[in-house]
Amino acid sequence: MAEIPKNILTLDQALSLGQADMRALSKKYLNSSLTTLLSLLNFDIQYVKAAGVLVWDGEDNQYLDFLGGYGSLNLGHNHPNILNALHQVQQKPNLIQASLGTMASALAHNLAAITPGDLQRCFFGNSGAEAVEGALKLARVTTGRHKFIYCHGSFHGKTLGALSVTGREKYQKIFQPLLPGCTAIDFGDLSALHALLRHNDIAAFIVEPIQGEGGIHLPPADYLAQARALCHQYGTLFIADEVQTGLARTGAMFACEAENVIPDVLCLAKSLGGGIMPIGAYITTDEIWQKAYGSVDKATLHTSTFGGNTWAAAAALATIETIFQENLIAQTKEKGTYFLNALVKLKEKYPLLADVRGRGLLIGIEFAQPPGIAFKAIQGVLNKLSAEYMGSLVAGELLNKYGIITAYTLNNPNVIRLEPPLVVDYEHIDRVVAALDEILNKHKGFLSMATTGVKTALKKFKR
Repeated sequence: MAEIPKNILTLDQALSLGQADMRALSKKYLNSSLTTLLSLLNFDIQYVKAAGVLVWDGEDNQYLDFLGGYGSLNLGHNHPNILNALHQVQQKPNLIQASLGTMASALAHNLAAITPGDLQRCFFGNSGAEAVEGALKLARVTTGRHKFIYCHGSFHGKTLGALSVTGREKYQKIFQPLLPGCTAIDFGDLSALHALLRHNDIAAFIVEPIQGEGGIHLPPADYLAQARALCHQYGTLFIADEVQTGLARTGAMFACEAENVIPDVLCLAKSLGGGIMPIGAYITTDEIWQKAYGSVDKATLHTSTFGGNTWAAAAALATIETIFQENLIAQTKEKGTYFLNALVKLKEKYPLLADVRGRGLLIGIEFAQPPGIAFKAIQGVLNKLSAEYMGSLVAGELLNKYGIITAYTLNNPNVIRLEPPLVVDYEHIDRVVAALDEILNKHKGFLSMATTGVKTALKKFKR
């Protein structure tokens, strides 16, 4: 056996790395600017153990995870059913792409059974962005058109195609030119959608049933149903991006079911892998699939090396089974209502809390944004943090004082997402509400909150 080079870290050595080692390696070999940003409000904690809603750091401090992997942890951390599923397939071949996959075929069957309407044909990849990429390509080849409509504030991924239909200029601008023919409209604006569809040249309209990164925005009543009807009137595919909202997150298996909407294509990922295995998928009708890839010469036009591998598909099978076994759809609806009602009461007490909105356990709390305030203590990123990112300041205090993990939404930094695992207990919800109550009661205005954030960051710079 060849000797391992001395400059290579073994797995055992990696497992023994401390927090300072992690920070140093991240700073040197990963995204150094992101490492600095996370460190400003002490978000660079080294977590060493996790189970369900709980995680622990290296000093055995316990935290509540109310971020939930941006919607990837519907079942919580390290759910035993998922770990057991992986154990059951550990002797099976994981990747033999010159054959068919038993677990993938079973998973496709189950997804056809639980998705609305006549959705039947699946394509498996590794992420939400990859699911969106596949859906966009499917729309182009099926309709013979190349244009897409998407919504301002939307988030569909950061690969080139998905980014082209993601509704925030900050993420798009530096990578332009993106895909041509992509037009953004306001979420909920049927008139704008109709005006573009009337040209009869749109391949697909892609939309989140509830905008996640846009700040947890619910659609107007009947919006999705009317948007789908308009799309069908003009031969355009309706793509529902349920990467974050799917699999019981909103108190239904899929958020589009709230309006009895059957999309032409439905995208999934995140929690599909049970919080352990990366897997993404889109599912469409047999008719659409046959138009796109229904012949031998088209069968390999769109593929994925790791898509539908045995371990990922087994995790997804166990995820679907667990959602039903643990009655998570009904639990999520009940707990979400309880949580929202408690947060609305806080909104009535504190002007700093501008809005509370959501469905099920996908909840956003928006903070009032004050006039620009400048702090000279730390230049650059912290000035921006203090003036624009109220949500991050509250998230910082929730983490550092109360041991509660949250984060702001990417497209609306003044909104904190509350997206705990669906296995969360009522006592966990009460703890978060009590913490927010204390924070809002103590910090009557933005200046007090921002000063706390500056003090935390200054401590970092003094290390």
